Amino acid sequence: MLVEGLRMSVSPSIREVLARRIAGEIILSGKPGATMRKWRELFAVSQISLSEKMLLSSSAVISDYESGRRESPGAKFIRRFVVSLLQIDEEKGSRFIREFAKLTSSPSMAIVDLREFPIPVRVEYLCRAISGEVVACADKYVKEVNGYTVIDSRKAVEAFSGLEYAQLFGASTERALIFTNVENGALLMMIVRVSSLKPRVVVFHRTKPDEEAVRLAEYEQVPLIYSTAPSIEQLVKSLRKLYRIALRIKLGRRVRPPPKISA
Repeated sequence: MLVEGLRMSVSPSIREVLARRIAGEIILSGKPGATMRKWRELFAVSQISLSEKMLLSSSAVISDYESGRRESPGAKFIRRFVVSLLQIDEEKGSRFIREFAKLTSSPSMAIVDLREFPIPVRVEYLCRAISGEVVACADKYVKEVNGYTVIDSRKAVEAFSGLEYAQLFGASTERALIFTNVENGALLMMIVRVSSLKPRVVVFHRTKPDEEAVRLAEYEQVPLIYSTAPSIEQLVKSLRKLYRIALRIKLGRRVRPPPKISA
């Protein structure tokens, strides 16, 4: 486990989620040193304190990575970096970890999957991956999305306040909000309407949007997509495959566009 051996004052699952998020962002970043600096500053840890916790010979090592003077750190160094940040925070009372836990408690029950694509993904490829059809605002030019969030709409309607709704957007509003277990499509589109945050596209899974949902989507000029993916499991599987394809493209490997999933 990435955070094995840390003190038990905070739920291990919360620390693990946070650890993986930090490590994953550093690994996938085009500027890993700058990303390391961002997280170190969010934790309010000095280069000297972090170097001492990591048992480095000099704080210049951290400085060199953050400034780009050293090449990208390896996996073992990133692991030490993340574990040390979390250990320092726990020694200070777990201030940052607790704040992260507040942001990921109740909303996480409604979020089935949330990812940021390594590169922007064309909406037509998204539709192909999830067997999607644009049923509102088909003429609105929305070329790409930068991520997606799969949401259990029943749990979301019960649990989300305005602040928690904002967490559906991850790192960017330029994403697809994909609603599963849709019982009242018009209500979901009304939530989108009254919020100041607007997704690039909205997707209803296995529930065809009714006239009111389509009308609200047209009014807000947010493309609405109907997905016929056979199950939530298949939907998420296809989205993660699309994520892997985007990652391979970012790494310079040629791939074919994602095929349409079979029913």
